[in-house]
Amino acid sequence: MLKIFGEHLVDPESVKQMEMAMRLPVTVAGALMPDSHVGYGIPIGGVIALKNAVIPYAVGVDIACRVKLTIFNLDEQFLSKNLDHLSEILKKKTFFGVGCKNPLKEHHDVLDDPRWHASKFISSIKDLARDQIGTSGSGNHFVEFGTITFLKDFDKFKLGQTFLGLVSHSGSRGFGAKVCQYYSNMAKRVNPKSKEAQHLSWLNIPGEGEEYWTAMSLAGDYASANHFLIHRRIAKALGEEPLFSMENHHNFAWKEKIGEQELIVHRKGATPAGKGQLGYIPGTMADPGFLVVGKGNPLSLNSSAHGAGRVMSRRKAKAELRYERDVLEKSARCGVRVIRAGRDESPLVYKNIRDVMNAQFDCVEIIAEFHPRLVMMAGEDEEPED
Repeated sequence: MLKIFGEHLVDPESVKQMEMAMRLPVTVAGALMPDSHVGYGIPIGGVIALKNAVIPYAVGVDIACRVKLTIFNLDEQFLSKNLDHLSEILKKKTFFGVGCKNPLKEHHDVLDDPRWHASKFISSIKDLARDQIGTSGSGNHFVEFGTITFLKDFDKFKLGQTFLGLVSHSGSRGFGAKVCQYYSNMAKRVNPKSKEAQHLSWLNIPGEGEEYWTAMSLAGDYASANHFLIHRRIAKALGEEPLFSMENHHNFAWKEKIGEQELIVHRKGATPAGKGQLGYIPGTMADPGFLVVGKGNPLSLNSSAHGAGRVMSRRKAKAELRYERDVLEKSARCGVRVIRAGRDESPLVYKNIRDVMNAQFDCVEIIAEFHPRLVMMAGEDEEPED
């Protein structure tokens, strides 16, 4: 069974791609989120539940890509008065781009995890992971300051309160990309598919998929460590202790009970939204993001969108858009200063985030709304890793 949320927002090619995945003998259920667009294997925004199998490309290249939100006890007035200072913090304390290494050579306990020795292949890419820890990739990866306003009472926060927020979006860097490539090639050998469906080749669990599962899980903890270091670095530069922090990830697979059976639920560019589960869904550099709580909708396989979703390819954006007009000026009209980004991340290449949120009202409840004010991304000449 395939459930499509916001069908009017989803292009026919994404539906066709998902329908192919639904015909696999290991597929039990699937869903398409309203931000869906074509990807490899299944669409970004696709959710698929498999029986005893994992598809590396249904997890994705940027394994465990995630969003982290930190809230500080500072107000909108502080932000407005300190835009230059906060801009300098982002310039000095964040590192972006393909192949980017951390010049601070920071350490995190995840680098001591015994899973790095689980296989010869995983061990072979540990040095890459060590070099890149605490950095962000390219494409739609960002770090931004903005204001977050609560639309209802939540935790220690009250309706109407507004605070300074810090949001980051990035994943497992070159480590995750190499894991995807290596185990996708293994899957094509173990369970080869037609050329049209080669990115739907799977690994069996129990079986060869267990080694991939170890690498994927390690990539999840590694991605979380990246965000931890970024937020700790910025909090120290601010001289502030966080009031609140949360994170969630996509591009991952979970073992979950669906109905009466345990299945492997892949969320490629989709946010976990189990009942009561916190999530954060970003918009664009010029549009709001949302702190949400999941409603546990079984038709969405306990999932929601992970962002606005593209309507224009990166290639087309680079060919047709202009940086000054379509990135800097477009964002400035919305009260947002872009420190660095690319034409392919202009707000014009994305769906309307409010349309996306309206199309999944039965998947998540909105708790708070974040408005970006300062945005840092990779530069114009970077190719995406996601």
